[in-house]
Amino acid sequence: MILPFGALLAAIALAPLAFPGWWARHYPKVALGLGLPTVGYYLLGLGAHTRVLHVAHEYVSFIALIGSLFVVSGGIHITVKGEATPLANGVFLLVGAVIANVLGTTGASMLLIRPWLRMNKYRLTTHHVVFFIFIVANVGGCLTPIGDPPLFLGYLRGIPFWWVAEHCWPMWLVGVGLLLGIFYLLDRRNYLKAPRAIRERLAEPADSWRFEGLGNLAFLAVILGAVFLEHPPFLREAIMLAAAAGSYFTTRDHVHAANQFNFHPIQEVAILFVGIFATMMPALDWLQGHAGDFGRPTPGLFYWAAGTLSSVLDNAPTYLSFLSAEIGLFAPVEVVRAVQAALAQGAANPAAAIVASPEVLGALAGLREYFADELATGRVPVEHIQIAELLGVPAYNRFIVAISVGAVFFGACTYIGNGPNFMVKSIADHQKAHTPTFLGYVFRFTLPYLLPVLVAVWWLFFRG
Repeated sequence: MILPFGALLAAIALAPLAFPGWWARHYPKVALGLGLPTVGYYLLGLGAHTRVLHVAHEYVSFIALIGSLFVVSGGIHITVKGEATPLANGVFLLVGAVIANVLGTTGASMLLIRPWLRMNKYRLTTHHVVFFIFIVANVGGCLTPIGDPPLFLGYLRGIPFWWVAEHCWPMWLVGVGLLLGIFYLLDRRNYLKAPRAIRERLAEPADSWRFEGLGNLAFLAVILGAVFLEHPPFLREAIMLAAAAGSYFTTRDHVHAANQFNFHPIQEVAILFVGIFATMMPALDWLQGHAGDFGRPTPGLFYWAAGTLSSVLDNAPTYLSFLSAEIGLFAPVEVVRAVQAALAQGAANPAAAIVASPEVLGALAGLREYFADELATGRVPVEHIQIAELLGVPAYNRFIVAISVGAVFFGACTYIGNGPNFMVKSIADHQKAHTPTFLGYVFRFTLPYLLPVLVAVWWLFFRG
């Protein structure tokens, strides 16, 4: 049943290039035609109703977040200041990478893609769109759980909020820094090709920093706050959609017109991802059962495996699969029982408990540092004991860093690796910007520019 997923990926990659007119008219039929048989197999063949409902809930959550951010950001018009020099562009992307950790990669992408396209309008090329996806929509968001969905799921499993920033900032600096350096060289060459008279005539006025629709920042804050709501079911999604509706109906028409706002980009993403979420169920289920079968575990292996699969699968469940595999490998039941016994012997002072295993010592250290409140009550969930061990043993927490960086960074490898990617492409297409095809993205940009950066990150941090 993995074949429909492969067929849909092939259609997304090849059909717009080979049959552009046909694909524009019939892509909904292709997505639904491949997704429905998979759903039918799970419902009728396997009786896995709970699994299908879970995926449906994930899809609704995904579209609610993507769609609400798209609508709200469409009500904020940013007019940039002066000429888009290579240095100005680099600073813009760096700011976007930082903002991605506050608004999330989706929020930052939806807020900044339109001013990015406008400021480069007189010399807009494919590398402007692609490097925006690389830096703002993906790599930039690896410092906080808000930044990217895999990290948020790790936070929900017990990884402390600031732990990711404390351990992933060197990889962030290298990844963002190398990509900005490559972009600067490409953009400088493009900049020098544009005649000076054209640059001066078409550049934004030097004093034209303007912001319209700032009232939508309140709706944006509501959406970001709703991300942390878990119960009751669908309350989070309802709040997001209500914020989107409030933004849409209170934004002045001229702001939407200035942003060339319409619903076509989100419509395309919503339809295609129905098929993607449906057809990737068998692939994710296989990964869940085999994530620990990739040979002798090393941080480098987990980095490449989690990353490669995140480039074509949803990176959030891929991350969870490898986190579960890590727990199974390094925090088995025997260690949990030993920690519980140690706590029972010296609950008031776990350090005084007699333990022999470095894993148990690491788990106790992790509990004292990251779960002190629960430790004080004497009631520590098994899941937090397992996470505490992974955090408390340096050799094991490198695996968490590896899958965190891999899932986030490799999401930039394809248009479907991370939710904002396709949205950015769709908005750019609508505004008549040059965007590469699915295969063009991979072969013209991912392999020659992004892959060396991914290799450098592996070589510097995960090779040993």
